[in-house]
Amino acid sequence: MNSPLRLGVNIDHVATIRNARGGDHPDPLRAAKAAAKAGADGITAHLREDRRHISDHDITRLSREIELPLNLEMAATDEMLEIALRHRPHAACLVPEKRQERTTEGGLDVLGGGDRLASVIGDLSQAGIRVSLFIEPDAAQLDAAVALGAPVVELHTGAYCDAPINARPAQLDRIVTAAAHAERIGLECHAGHGLTFDTVGPVAAIATIFELNIGHFLVGEAIFGGLESAIKRMRSLMDKARAETTGERSA
Repeated sequence: MNSPLRLGVNIDHVATIRNARGGDHPDPLRAAKAAAKAGADGITAHLREDRRHISDHDITRLSREIELPLNLEMAATDEMLEIALRHRPHAACLVPEKRQERTTEGGLDVLGGGDRLASVIGDLSQAGIRVSLFIEPDAAQLDAAVALGAPVVELHTGAYCDAPINARPAQLDRIVTAAAHAERIGLECHAGHGLTFDTVGPVAAIATIFELNIGHFLVGEAIFGGLESAIKRMRSLMDKARAETTGERSA
């Protein structure tokens, strides 16, 4: 199948820069509005237990003031569930979270999540929130996601992005295979983590992936050329890769 490809822009690290000094600048809400203007299809924000970047007040403002769908990344804890149910974002992506990590280090262990994950997925879904699980590109994890009732998965692309160039094809094959398996078992498939201008094309070309979530790289590029410019370039690279895939399949 050929699916439209959406871009979710993660604004966490706009808040990281703000929090380094304190105060209100730079403003994540302003970044979200700039992302919308530049062609983003959604906004992603991770409210961590330690509030190292996005704050509760940010989530309140984003929920109230942006027109794009909000995807709330969150751990499967009682506190985060209560916040999600209060704000009712368009989507919630359940991710693993460790206090000592700098960023999310890998996929959620859905196989070991059991009743707890099923309960959180059920509560979010009942509230009308689209639930996704951030997982490794692994068939067993995908099968477990279906068993727990999740409608969407987001494949962790970090191993592919971080691999030496000569090792990337093997990592990309894992993503391609996982995305195809997701389609076979009825899951909507997204992908993200570590994607850059140099690595996004091959992932965007996978026709069974519906959405990419990208943040840290775009915020870093914004320092040199502006956020809107970075997002527009990323959007263009994604669209070009998807269009080439569509053309190949049509031919």
